[in-house]
Amino acid sequence: MRSKKHQILLKRVFINDVDRYSSHNIAKFLFTCRHEEMSESDEATAAQSEAAFQLVGTVSSPDKKIRFLQEQYTSPTKDELLQRLLVCDVVVYNIAENATQQQVEEATWAVTALQAESENFKTRKIFILVSTVMTWAMIKPQNLDAVLTEEDFRRRRPHPSFRNHNILEKLVLKMGRGVGSGLQTTESLQISKRNLIKTIRLLLTDSFLTFSQSKSKLIGYVVASGLQYGKGENLFHYFFKVSWLMRSSKVPIFGDGTNHIPMIHVFDLGGIIQNIIQLKPKSKYILAVDESKNTLEEIVKVISEALGTGKTTKVSEQEVMKTTDFTPEELQYLKVNLRLEAVTIKDSFGLSWTSEAGMVENMENIVKEFRDTRQIHPLKICLLGPPAVGKSTVSQKLCRHYQLQHIRVKELIEEKIRKLKESINRDRDGENISDNDDDDAVSAHAQLDRINQSMEVNAGRLSDSLVFDILKEKLNSNLCRNRGFVLDGFLKTYQQAQQLFISSDEEGGKQEAVIKRPVFDKTITPEHIFSLEASDDFLTRRVQDLPESVAEKMGYTHEEFPPRLMKYRQLSGAEDTLLDFFDELEIHPVQIEVTTDDPEYTDVVEKITEMLGRPTSYGLSPEEQEEEERRKEEEQKEKQAEEAAERRRRNEAALAEMAAQYQEWQKNLAELEKQEEELLEARSLPLRNYLVEYVMPSLSEAMVDCCAVKPEDPVDFLAEHLLRNKQKD
Repeated sequence: MRSKKHQILLKRVFINDVDRYSSHNIAKFLFTCRHEEMSESDEATAAQSEAAFQLVGTVSSPDKKIRFLQEQYTSPTKDELLQRLLVCDVVVYNIAENATQQQVEEATWAVTALQAESENFKTRKIFILVSTVMTWAMIKPQNLDAVLTEEDFRRRRPHPSFRNHNILEKLVLKMGRGVGSGLQTTESLQISKRNLIKTIRLLLTDSFLTFSQSKSKLIGYVVASGLQYGKGENLFHYFFKVSWLMRSSKVPIFGDGTNHIPMIHVFDLGGIIQNIIQLKPKSKYILAVDESKNTLEEIVKVISEALGTGKTTKVSEQEVMKTTDFTPEELQYLKVNLRLEAVTIKDSFGLSWTSEAGMVENMENIVKEFRDTRQIHPLKICLLGPPAVGKSTVSQKLCRHYQLQHIRVKELIEEKIRKLKESINRDRDGENISDNDDDDAVSAHAQLDRINQSMEVNAGRLSDSLVFDILKEKLNSNLCRNRGFVLDGFLKTYQQAQQLFISSDEEGGKQEAVIKRPVFDKTITPEHIFSLEASDDFLTRRVQDLPESVAEKMGYTHEEFPPRLMKYRQLSGAEDTLLDFFDELEIHPVQIEVTTDDPEYTDVVEKITEMLGRPTSYGLSPEEQEEEERRKEEEQKEKQAEEAAERRRRNEAALAEMAAQYQEWQKNLAELEKQEEELLEARSLPLRNYLVEYVMPSLSEAMVDCCAVKPEDPVDFLAEHLLRNKQKD
């Protein structure tokens, strides 16, 4: 149960638009703030009792549940919102994120409404306007190298798109003096949009303000925020994403990039607001910028180095205007050119900085925040198993599904040699013009010579040490560090894994110490080990069914495959196996039995993806999505073509069999007809003999007589002649 003291100290804080980047992270920071005077016994209490602030705020949709808000409001009416503001100790209105009029109008209404009710406040309240350094954008420094501080805030000149921000800043700064009864009418709480700016200007005139002698119960502060970064990024997200995905080898810099950009980590902005609430500083205008005074070019370059290729390219203003990744207002932020120094927070605040030196100096931590916030951690997989078990097919499917790098050592070595030759050729062609390029060419020559010498000594194979150097370089590349990889069946032995993954720190200085767990390089060591297993008979049958050309290409011929399989079984039965190595690191391998001849490996891939979960990288780009759809369409067409070919083969086989059967039937029919003919001939022989002996002589005589007589009816004559002769006989 909370003590009475804690109940008094727990301040109720309102923040607008908590589902937007800036306000969300400010609220998230304030949620983590705790009372400094808590005792050790108090620290064991629940999180809510430890909190220094009770947070409430507005969100754009009721479906968006913000866990650290005690109350959240969606589209409240002005009367409803005012009632909620009146029960808060602190009201924070954040208009720093964009130049839209809606936020400025709502904040202006809130200032006016609270000021009108201020005489009825039982305790003093604080109104904090989080504005932007864009209200300084057009200031003319006394000299080019001048650094501006809060003392210069009266000379600030806003960017044309941020004039209303500047007007509202002035209104908040006037709040501390109190106003007369003219602001306390119902009409003043219902300022129309049409007369909003006119009303503000009237409020700022000395003739309209009637100052009270008593101390005002509503204190106003203006925080001019630098461009915010950190916690997954907002304005700078484009540069992070382009670098991460590496769709282009160079990250664009908008304009010449020489403009200095004042910046602040979004959690440090939250810390400044915390200090204002707790310290109530005398200065009412506070610059919220870190110590950095970096140019846009420096910022983009360090992002590219941390996440991409390290290369940048300058893009003209005409090309910038064509981009759809930024709104025109957001581009104005990136064009600002100011060198600011925050004196108040340095001299008066006890700020525990998250990034005091700025983004450039703290890029490693900013990248970690980017990964953690957006949940795009690299997925590092090692796929093991005997030859012909299907490692490469499964690896390719996993790489497509999770957007990972497919690492096969043979291809990796070929890629390395090709790149070294390209570097050397560029040098020969005179393309390298810088000292760094010359150094790269010299290094490429030396590396290529070592590779060639190693291959000569080892009968065309590369030594393990050079292979590991090339492999480590690849695993430490930004592509693998950011997206992840699938290491496809390279490692064979316990010793190879030690040489590749164990950190050198363990080998030097700790040889006498007893180390229970090896010290390994977490950056490149796989986090998921899958071992595909199958019986020798199954693998042998699978290899035998392969076309001869495929078997030769993959080294699965009758001469090559049995020795490879035997060697794998020998290594698997060694005293210290590769799987033992990962077990010792507590990265326990998962064995998956391959028992069915499934060319698509659907079951295996489903088992692995169920264990790994959903992809944690960026989704496919439109181009990649189109390519993926095209690939699937081609695979479908190939599958349909294979099925059609199989149907044709089966039909042709059936037709051939039918033709053979027909020919056999025709042969049998001819033989049957011959036999029947011979039988009929045999049966007709006695009849023929009888006719020759008894019928033909009488018939011949009758025909001769018929020819001599020439009767009118020859047939009747022949019949009577034969009958007479029969009667004589």
